[in-house]
Amino acid sequence: MTTAATAATASPGVHRPRRRFVSQDTYDLIFSTVYTGLATNVMLVVACFPLVVLAMTTDPATSWPVLALVVPFCTPAVVAAFGVFSAFTSDASTQVVRTFWRTYRRQWRRSLVLGVLSTALVVILAVDIAAVWGSIVGAVAIPVFAMLTVLTVVTALVAATALPDHPEARLRDLFRVALFVGVRRWYLTLPSLVVLSMLASLVAARPAVGLGVALAPLLFAAWGATRYALNATLTPRPAAGP
Repeated sequence: MTTAATAATASPGVHRPRRRFVSQDTYDLIFSTVYTGLATNVMLVVACFPLVVLAMTTDPATSWPVLALVVPFCTPAVVAAFGVFSAFTSDASTQVVRTFWRTYRRQWRRSLVLGVLSTALVVILAVDIAAVWGSIVGAVAIPVFAMLTVLTVVTALVAATALPDHPEARLRDLFRVALFVGVRRWYLTLPSLVVLSMLASLVAARPAVGLGVALAPLLFAAWGATRYALNATLTPRPAAGP
């Protein structure tokens, strides 16, 4: 019996099942991750199309007033992307397109307010820096203005990260928490600013690569560090489904 079983096993007509080095679940996760990144890239570009066109066809050094007017209207798209990242982290099978536009619609008003306030403050501080540049007063004022600019960007980033997870929170409460988190967890929010700076530099140097490939991954990296810092203070409460 043993000899017959061995012969049957060794016969050419009998094939042993091949062992998979990567499971089907891993393949599905990789596909979902790539799809989420590409789809989020496309929707961000579509939602921010006016800004993309202006940035690629004009000189930002001279067209910055127009760019400053358009930037706030891209804040809802960034918040919607953060909503996709949050949903995908909880469930890799989430519907990316539906989640993006649902978050965009629900958070449009509050995101726009966040974008208007933060952009206006950054522009005012930048104009102040330019006004005192090279003067004696500037030696003292410029570091203060620069620090306030960084705090504004950090607060806006943390607040944008919190919006999808806390749809019922008042905006002014989110601003206070965002400022606290940005200062208290500076070792996590500072790398997020570095990532955003890398993204801006890449988009300026290679728009096709920055907008078509790197936009979602770098935003995800900035969102991940910021959300980790935020969750130490707030407990996330994802928005309910439709």
